[in-house]
Amino acid sequence: MKYLVALLAALTLAWPATAQERSGPLRIEITQGVIEPVPIAVAPFIAETPAAADYAREITNVVSSDLTGTGLFRDVPRDAYISQVASFDAPVAYADWRAINVEALVVGAVTLTSGNRLVVKFRLFDIFTGAPLGDGLQFAGDTNSWRRVAHKVSDQVYSRITGEGGYFDSRVVYVEETGPKNNRAKRLAIMDYDGANVQYLTDNASIVLAPRFSPTGDRVLYTSYESGFPQIYELSVGSVSKRALGLDAQTMTFAPRYAPNGQTVVYSQAEGGNTDIYRLDLASGQRTRLTSAPSIETAPSFSPDGSQVVFESDRSGNQQLYIMPAGGGEPKRISFGQGRYGTPVWSPRGDYIAFTKQNAGRFHIGVMRTDGSQERLLTASFLDEGPTWAPNGRVLMFTRESAGASGEPALFSVDISGRNLRRVPTNTAASDPAWSPLLP
Repeated sequence: MKYLVALLAALTLAWPATAQERSGPLRIEITQGVIEPVPIAVAPFIAETPAAADYAREITNVVSSDLTGTGLFRDVPRDAYISQVASFDAPVAYADWRAINVEALVVGAVTLTSGNRLVVKFRLFDIFTGAPLGDGLQFAGDTNSWRRVAHKVSDQVYSRITGEGGYFDSRVVYVEETGPKNNRAKRLAIMDYDGANVQYLTDNASIVLAPRFSPTGDRVLYTSYESGFPQIYELSVGSVSKRALGLDAQTMTFAPRYAPNGQTVVYSQAEGGNTDIYRLDLASGQRTRLTSAPSIETAPSFSPDGSQVVFESDRSGNQQLYIMPAGGGEPKRISFGQGRYGTPVWSPRGDYIAFTKQNAGRFHIGVMRTDGSQERLLTASFLDEGPTWAPNGRVLMFTRESAGASGEPALFSVDISGRNLRRVPTNTAASDPAWSPLLP
């Protein structure tokens, strides 16, 4: 298949197939192409108090869903188990798990205390070497946060096997869309990364666009037509309170994004038929113009160290990607392929820039190195746009819209090898996702 040929050596996954081929513990190494996911067993978590039984079952399901949803793991069906996990501290029957080709075993237990607090502990075992993969860990939370606790377990399992940071204990802010295609009502919504626990942050009285999380995940920037012009607002996620950023009320401002310090914002401003990029200091309100050209400059995004900004511009005649110093200066073009490039977003790892590409009547989500080299297209459809990075910089979420008068936008995710394209479940049409950092 095409993606197997196109995989970069530094971005895809492989692992030893048998114990004899192993020279150490189980580890998915990012070295070469992979076809089959690793067989693991997420054994049903043990309820160590009777009242914890329902939570134990649901937490097991979430951990299994998190891991298999990456495309890297396959949870072996429980009816294939030879031995069962009867207690958290019971010795592991490694031979029984080897017999059904399990490579990693997750064992967990859940307790509900008298104070209505959940305590979840887990252990991870490398079946072929017959040894634990790290020490066991324990997490606690109230009963309303049981999903977060499950995601924390998943993050730890994922990290120990892949060596990468996890991304399950995170949230996504997006635009919920309802109503007919020619008269859509839009409001901001926030959910767990997997579509659970949806909450609404704005009403649908005015159009909202392009929400973006702060580096700490407690605030969101977005564009609203509440005043009649597109204006930038900042919203506190905890209190669901908002404020306009105090920019010119009769000037169109849009496409905002935080700097890594959370105290500076870059955005686009349209004035006199021209659109340029500006920087705003949130504390002082001081604005600095970063570009000045008779062209459209928009969609700025900071590098993780805050030293550079990538943006889209048509200064060369059509939409391309450019990088400039964060304080302004001469931009350097980095995209040179066929078609038009837009919505660039710097990876939180600093190694890649994701983008939307339009070429030959198709839209794509792609990635390239920060110097423009090694461009790869991960998707292709009638309309794919607006990528956002997972906290670990190894998965992208984006908007996909199907063709036709009844086509509705939906959220999809794909890993940076171009594998594991999945629809993210939402209750309604959805667009403009922005992924939070890992939750504290």
